[in-house]
Amino acid sequence: MSEPGPKNDRTAAGSAALPTIRELLSTDLTIESAIGCFADCDGLLVFDSADADRPGASQAGRYSFLTADPVRRFDLQHAEYGTDPFAELHQLSEAIAMCEPGRHLPPFSGGLAGVLSYELGGCFEHVRPARIDEFGFPAMTVGLYDWAIVWDHTNDSVESIVHDFGASAAVPQSMSAEARAEWIRRRVSAESNFAALPAASASQIEPDPSVLHPHAEIANVFSDHPAAEYREAVGRVIEYIRAGDIFQANLSQRLLTPFRGDPLNFYSRLRTGNAAPYAGLAHFDDWWLLSASPESFVQLDGRDVVTRPIKGTRRRQLTPEADLGVRIDLECSEKDRAENVMIVDLLRNDLSRVCTDESVRVPKLCRLESFATVHHLVSEVTGTLNKDRTLWDLLAATLPGGSISGAPKVRAMEIIGELEPTVRGPYCGNLFYQGFGGQAAANILIRTILCRGGWAQLPVGGGITMLSDPQAEYQETIDKAVGMLAALELV
Repeated sequence: MSEPGPKNDRTAAGSAALPTIRELLSTDLTIESAIGCFADCDGLLVFDSADADRPGASQAGRYSFLTADPVRRFDLQHAEYGTDPFAELHQLSEAIAMCEPGRHLPPFSGGLAGVLSYELGGCFEHVRPARIDEFGFPAMTVGLYDWAIVWDHTNDSVESIVHDFGASAAVPQSMSAEARAEWIRRRVSAESNFAALPAASASQIEPDPSVLHPHAEIANVFSDHPAAEYREAVGRVIEYIRAGDIFQANLSQRLLTPFRGDPLNFYSRLRTGNAAPYAGLAHFDDWWLLSASPESFVQLDGRDVVTRPIKGTRRRQLTPEADLGVRIDLECSEKDRAENVMIVDLLRNDLSRVCTDESVRVPKLCRLESFATVHHLVSEVTGTLNKDRTLWDLLAATLPGGSISGAPKVRAMEIIGELEPTVRGPYCGNLFYQGFGGQAAANILIRTILCRGGWAQLPVGGGITMLSDPQAEYQETIDKAVGMLAALELV
């Protein structure tokens, strides 16, 4: 175990150097205990490689990050077609880029980070959202952060990193770097542990009665689609496919359950029972977002872009023999492979809008990957960003993700808005960061729960193709919900 103590590493002063303070922390500081230390802070964000110890876990799972208390916030309540939701972030990114940090920093040690909703795609595509929105989740919530705690799972180290913006008018800090470093020390010390969560908000959201149907199989759970209605919606998607409107669409149902518990205990159970490489947590205002996502949306390193769509799911089985059987079934499934390939083609097209044409490649197609509760087929599409393009251009070209909308994307989004009665909010949106070194990453917020106003909301869905069986598609949504329902102690 490394001993806690200061290891101040101020970047040498240069014309554009961004000074930093780096301190090693005790490796006894786990992600869960650190969340407790900052639970009362607004803007708490965690990027959690919760399956870093999984056999075959990728390099993407090397780091986990925690930050809170942003120096600036950028909020957009509603998406409006034709507007640029990233206008201020474009300008701020340019200002930050002039303050180049020291070398050898992890991908995120502060920078821009937050949550993008599925409905934010309405800024880029002229599509009406679903008709019911009781939870009022913002289209976008982003913070500018001057610090982070970083877990390096490869080197088994934990450190805090604080950046000093100095007198920059673009990024005014609420406290000096030295004061911020001391604030972190106090927070993580044994004498100042905020493991007891502040009292939950007294506000109560009243779900629309027209979309509050008791679930036939799970007590104390409600759906916006009764089972028969969901199967009918699958049939409608198949009719649209036969008519030539689309090749596939991602259809979901929203599950709700009353929730007045402790989100931190809930997240602890979720990340333990559903370890995933792109898990995370966000807490702003009166809402908590808890995710055990297995899916990366985009990663940007310099100009190199990677996206890893998931299509194809089977529930893990109790015995090795049965588990092998469902693995083979998934790998041989014509329907699932066709679904995956269609989304790969869509993402190739999306990346070609902002990447050099000759650079877009598919190095991996329909590879089977296994997670705590399910097996998935995963592909990989890569490209090289054009020199005049930025992360924000990349997001504008690709939101919402093809794997959770459909192909062609715009028509699929229109059909989703027609058949799903409630807005998705954070579900199928993104938890993202852009670090000071220029690296960026975003997940797809699936296997994700929103806690707000006395309810836990956990939507689940799947891709519908010509070969879909309505009952099998309904069962797939339940399979995807099992891990979250278990964390809520409902199954």
